[in-house]
Amino acid sequence: MADGKRSKEVCNVLFLCISWYMVSSTNNVIGKTVLNEFPYPMTMTMVQLLSITLLSGPVFNLWGIRKYVDISWSYYLKLIVPLALGKFVASVFSHVSIWKVPVSYAHTVKATMPLFTVILSRVIIGEKQTFKVYLSLIPIICGVAIATLTEISFDMIGLISALVSTAGFSLQHIFSKKVLKDTNIHHLRLLHILGRLALFMFLPIWFYADFTTLIRDNTKTYQDYRVLLLLFLDGVLNFLQNIIAFSVLNLVTPLTYAVANCSKRIFVIGLSLFILGNPVTWMNILGMLTAIFGVLFYNKAKYDQKQEEQKETILPYINNIKHPLIQNGFKYSNGGLDLNRINNNFSYNSRTITTKGNILFS
Repeated sequence: MADGKRSKEVCNVLFLCISWYMVSSTNNVIGKTVLNEFPYPMTMTMVQLLSITLLSGPVFNLWGIRKYVDISWSYYLKLIVPLALGKFVASVFSHVSIWKVPVSYAHTVKATMPLFTVILSRVIIGEKQTFKVYLSLIPIICGVAIATLTEISFDMIGLISALVSTAGFSLQHIFSKKVLKDTNIHHLRLLHILGRLALFMFLPIWFYADFTTLIRDNTKTYQDYRVLLLLFLDGVLNFLQNIIAFSVLNLVTPLTYAVANCSKRIFVIGLSLFILGNPVTWMNILGMLTAIFGVLFYNKAKYDQKQEEQKETILPYINNIKHPLIQNGFKYSNGGLDLNRINNNFSYNSRTITTKGNILFS
């Protein structure tokens, strides 16, 4: 029975991972296709935020995810609003990077997220890392540098946008963990709140920046509704990608999730190269693989660091736990219990048996 249950869990994880890879890859390919014909990354971001806002409510209610959490207005303004701001800005720059450079290169640059996470965690919350964690950043930096120097379709705006979006997502990761810990809000409900807030915050900006430009853009004709359909699909796929990613994280360990996420990035890069056909060199591919290897090394180092921290937390607690006999007034003597004091307090037909530090009564 246990083996059958375990096999079912493994099958569920495999199905979710395959679905995650396919949805994410399709989402990136569609996003690149849309931006080639429809160069409005802010509009694409707003469509995705609209999809999260409209789809999250009914879906999460159907799943029984709790709606409300008591969050004060001061906390809301201090953390939730900046998180929504960061989500919007990071998403816009992410779309700009995909618009300006190939999907494969954009995802290679995004592999620098551990570097930003380490730096920002150190600056913001003073978190120190182990030597192995710092060492793991070297192949990430080298891999991205090789990919950048050998990228045929290199664009400085695309590189800067990818780096800014990666830094933004790193900040979201750091502060989202704090919000989840402080408020005990469901992670999917937090996604809904951030998406909805970001949508309403930047709808006026979108009207001013993109909508007025779209109205005056006479070079585009959308009578066939092709772009509108692709925008709709991009929004739905982005929502599904978030849901599947959170579902995988809920079923597996953080290390397994990190490895699956790296495998997804490789899958996205490979499929985008195959479908979109952007030219690459062998050195470019080597840089991509080196960066991905660095991310895997980083995740393993972080996992080992957390295991050591847990041991340091648990062991002092165990050492402070008193034996029940000690709590009753007995004490240890020379590595064992004071047998004379025990014999003076208890008598079990005068039969006391000692075996290498253990005391057995019969």
